[in-house]
Amino acid sequence: MSARTSKPHEVVERALELSRADGCVVIADEQSSANLRWAGNALTTNGVTRGRTLTVIATVDGKEGTASGVVSRSAVTTDDLEPLVRAAEAAAHGAAPAEDAQPLVTEVPEFPDFTEGPAETSSAVFVDFAPALGEAFARARAGGRELYGFANHELVTSYVGTSTGLRLRHDQPNGTLEVNAKSPDRTRSAWAGRSTRDFKDVDPGALDAELAVRLGWAERKVALPAGRYETLLPPTAVADLLIYLFWSASGRDAAEGRTVFSKPGGGTRLGEKLSELPLTLRSDPHEPGLESAPFVIAHSSGGDQSVFDNGLPLRATEWIGEGELRHLATSRHSAGLTGLPVAPAGDNLILEGGEDRSLEEMVASTGRGLLLTCLWYIREVDPATLLLTGLTRDGVYLVEDGEVVGEVNNFRFNESPVGLLGRATEAGRTEKTLPREWSDWFTRAAMPALRVPDFNMSSVSQGV
Repeated sequence: MSARTSKPHEVVERALELSRADGCVVIADEQSSANLRWAGNALTTNGVTRGRTLTVIATVDGKEGTASGVVSRSAVTTDDLEPLVRAAEAAAHGAAPAEDAQPLVTEVPEFPDFTEGPAETSSAVFVDFAPALGEAFARARAGGRELYGFANHELVTSYVGTSTGLRLRHDQPNGTLEVNAKSPDRTRSAWAGRSTRDFKDVDPGALDAELAVRLGWAERKVALPAGRYETLLPPTAVADLLIYLFWSASGRDAAEGRTVFSKPGGGTRLGEKLSELPLTLRSDPHEPGLESAPFVIAHSSGGDQSVFDNGLPLRATEWIGEGELRHLATSRHSAGLTGLPVAPAGDNLILEGGEDRSLEEMVASTGRGLLLTCLWYIREVDPATLLLTGLTRDGVYLVEDGEVVGEVNNFRFNESPVGLLGRATEAGRTEKTLPREWSDWFTRAAMPALRVPDFNMSSVSQGV
């Protein structure tokens, strides 16, 4: 019988029984996904997949310290379990002592649903969404628009068991919806996306209506040169920039003088004011609608993540509070090195503290400026300032006297998200959003729109 037909918790228990290491962590990830794709106002493909990945982390104590070995494999059969465990042990025996070695986590109560089967998705997740999508196709066709895009829903159930007695489980749903509307001659394009847990809170008709407005804006073209412009960044663009900030907020790197969060002369910038706006950037595994694992699930060590921290409880953390830098990400190991509090990075990100104003209301109060749709191809230029570069995409619009008057050319930008927080003059209403650039890695975000008086459009781009 294959391990995939065994219950996941049984596979975890059997791997732990087989272990001869001084310590062992086993993670079983059960994954299922369902998707729809469409082009030219018609469905093209759909599918459902299922799979399991098993990760074994063996720790071996030696005279010079504790070493670890990590091996992950998919499609593991029962006969493969012992070779997998032995491979992890061999890797640990052949490794130098792990720099991040810590005692494995203990005293976390067993999750009562640890022995239950995994949550699974199926095409049924689209039972209400698919007919609404068909209606959107009809409206788009009648309006001279072509819709392209995809909807994907994934459920991952992670089982974590350790030789110290932890038996933990987490079900993580993740849904993304992306829609492109194009004019028949392909000279105009607009994009909209949504993040969802179950496709019950997304409306393809509303997205089509939003895209129709943007395609209408694009009927008038305006050429603008590079320069600094007052710019309205919608929540999706703010998310892409602040996720990069979040990924760069390593406590150890900051303490060692390598990042924008390093204090000149030594130490970190904790306690410094990063924004005059009362903005709070936080993570919370229990945030309604953005729920994520309430404990560390680490398949490998690196940066401020450690396999030794598997099962460590995660709590709500303010990275920036009322504009002030409050925490930087640490593992137990890097916290010990730096003297910073233990603060593992979570799997969601919320920016709040702005006014209760929609993006449309912010546009209406703009004299002259740019309204972006989204950003892409974001890359780091300088870690010391967190200077990023990237491109605008699928619609940059000119606002004059509170109204959008046309579409302008795309730009390459050069900006630091830390600098943007410091220069932003207005933040709007926080709402769930899908970061376009990072949607394959990070989807649980809630952001406001931001007004930046001097966003740096460094050069004109021919991108679309």
